[in-house]
Amino acid sequence: MLALHHRANFDLWHIEDEARAPGATDAELAAVKRRIDTANQLRNDLTEQLDRALITWLEERGLPNPAAPLNSESPGLIIDRLSILSLKIYHTEEEAVRNGAPPDHASRNRERLAILQEQRADLAGCLDALWRETLGGTRRFKLYRQLKMYNDPSLNPAIYRKKGAVEGH
Repeated sequence: MLALHHRANFDLWHIEDEARAPGATDAELAAVKRRIDTANQLRNDLTEQLDRALITWLEERGLPNPAAPLNSESPGLIIDRLSILSLKIYHTEEEAVRNGAPPDHASRNRERLAILQEQRADLAGCLDALWRETLGGTRRFKLYRQLKMYNDPSLNPAIYRKKGAVEGH
């Protein structure tokens, strides 16, 4: 499941790059936006699946402790952020060694890389602490549903109003 989740972030990263391509036509941008929405929905669905799997595993062991303080972020959400940070690190490393880049490009990206690596280490430490504390019964988390509305034709006014207008004619 982790590999699928990271792949969804990888795909989303590269689809979003397409949206920033100079000279893209309006039709191309509209198609890219739809692909972004689909990829982002998959990413969110996989994050929730990960949290559900962890919660099921914990419940089989009598955890999490319902009296423990609630963490503001679930492991799935932290893993999602770690995945994105890993993509940033990978692409920043590429930029740090890119041939033909402008002067100071490499040093700027080495500085960015150090910041990103520190952020990833900090966040990984937070995930480790959350898991240890959850297993120890001193902290808990719960599934935070994203409840995206934009892909649901019954919840997105831009879709259901347009559909109603087409059906009414």
